[in-house]
Amino acid sequence: MSMAFLRDDAEGEMPRRHYDLPQRDDPEYDRAAARALLEAARVNETQLAERATGYYWGEPRLRAYVEEFRAAAEAAGDDRLEQVARRYLR
Repeated sequence: MSMAFLRDDAEGEMPRRHYDLPQRDDPEYDRAAARALLEAARVNETQLAERATGYYWGEPRLRAYVEEFRAAAEAAGDDRLEQVARRYLR
């Protein structure tokens, strides 16, 4: 294969996703970060959301928001979101 099609720094590169997060000092930032982590987990891209939000999966500070999203997902019948939220809360 031609070297023109290879990138030396491509190892570990992941696609970029826009999480539409507010500014970090916005009072709603943590809620948006929790939502971003859950939505990323829904499609197996947790690492991208961790980078974007600055929070790791399971961050205790976000538990109240995740519980809120879990309850809403359960009421709406969104089984996948409920599943990832329960996994977060373990």
